[in-house]
Amino acid sequence: MHDGPRGEALLTVVGSGPAVSWRVGPRVPSWVRAYRFRALAADSLCGCAGAAAAFAFRFGEVTAHATPYLMASMVLPLVWISAVALNRAYEPRMIGVGSEEFRRVVQCGVALTAALAIGSYVTKTDVARGYVVLALPLITLLTLMFRYGLRRSLHRRRARGACMRRVVAVGHAASVDELVRLFRKERYHGMDVVAACLPDDAPVDGVAEVPVVGHFSDVPLVVDQVRADTVAVLACPEMDGLALRRLAWRLEATRTELVVAPALMEVAGPRTTIRPAAGLPLLHVEHPELTGVRQLVKNVFDRVLALSLLVLLAPLLAGLAIAVRATSPGPALFRQTRVGRDGRLFTIVKFRTMRRGAERQKITLVSDGDGPLFKIRNDPRVTPLGTFMRRHSLDELPQLINVTLGHMSLVGPRPPLPEEVARYGDDVRRRLLVRPGLTGLWQVNGRSDLSWEESVRLDLRYVENWSLMLDLQILWKTWSAVARGQGAY
Repeated sequence: MHDGPRGEALLTVVGSGPAVSWRVGPRVPSWVRAYRFRALAADSLCGCAGAAAAFAFRFGEVTAHATPYLMASMVLPLVWISAVALNRAYEPRMIGVGSEEFRRVVQCGVALTAALAIGSYVTKTDVARGYVVLALPLITLLTLMFRYGLRRSLHRRRARGACMRRVVAVGHAASVDELVRLFRKERYHGMDVVAACLPDDAPVDGVAEVPVVGHFSDVPLVVDQVRADTVAVLACPEMDGLALRRLAWRLEATRTELVVAPALMEVAGPRTTIRPAAGLPLLHVEHPELTGVRQLVKNVFDRVLALSLLVLLAPLLAGLAIAVRATSPGPALFRQTRVGRDGRLFTIVKFRTMRRGAERQKITLVSDGDGPLFKIRNDPRVTPLGTFMRRHSLDELPQLINVTLGHMSLVGPRPPLPEEVARYGDDVRRRLLVRPGLTGLWQVNGRSDLSWEESVRLDLRYVENWSLMLDLQILWKTWSAVARGQGAY
């Protein structure tokens, strides 16, 4: 090992063939270090703000009784960032995607609150409960808000092609092509495939406009050549356990991150656990929970929230109904038969957005879609008010009645027509295992701009991985998707 350019070390391996060298050194990109510094600064600021606000609200002024709490307020920010760091919420793998970063912040808040409560009980120390109740929850909430803001800023930069991880994809051409397509479509993940390594007998020079610069045995050299920081290994028979272990050893010297994509796709983390057996890390995949207590909780949550929204939005609903009647002849509401859970039919309720006789005109129109779903841009049957309501999904608000009655859920697959279901294959019919939703992954990932295959993929992903936390995330994202009005027609 000897020094190389930019203070890096070069690891040289000499065997029977020519000497092989590759770079050894920290591969933490500059944008990752900058992001962690901003997260650390934000957490410190949140700790100071939360502690100061709790002290001001509980005590108001510095007195002999309040002095210990003033000292505690000065120390609390340091305790907070130390707890967040110990819970590994600053790790690069937490940056940008997933809920793990936020979950660990919440864990810190809960753990510190519990530790303080237990400590005061054990030592019989009289602690001002008002200060504790305000300080730690407020710090946690502020930290979550700042972390969310940092993530949104990172996503905007990634949409412009910045702050990306340079990835070398290892696998067969078809798998690499699919990986590149997904990463390019969802750039907020921050994965940019810059090179590919295929099997030794692969004659392909490029995959999805990504150059093929080596074979499986060349991965460490390719990493150095393209200055990558991540290697993504896709499922293939050549990369068995022994080959993966050897690759990990070779990448360990260069501190390159290694990620392995399992053959089973579209399965979320909560359904998978690693269970070691006989020295093998077995990936245990739980079946999706389509019945039971969690479904009961989801049903109660949907109905209570839908009923509350109906009461809250009653003036808006009345105003839209009057506007529909005033701008075009016909009823304010449109009713149509849709297919619900387990193939049961129900009547969906929406605000009317089309002129009279729209269903008769449908046979003269050609769908822009590539599947059973009929959709058309600039539909001549839609009224001007209907165009506005569709863009912002206002026409779907009466479906809250369907949610209250139990026909639909707030979040789920799109409610299909019977003629669409008649053309479903066996795989697509899994969409009918859950109640259709007022919104869903299709709503927050492109709406009508999605292809039929992409819509099916998102709906099946939801069916396989649904959870109440996922529902809350989709509901949160729905507001921005509806406000932008993109992809709706």
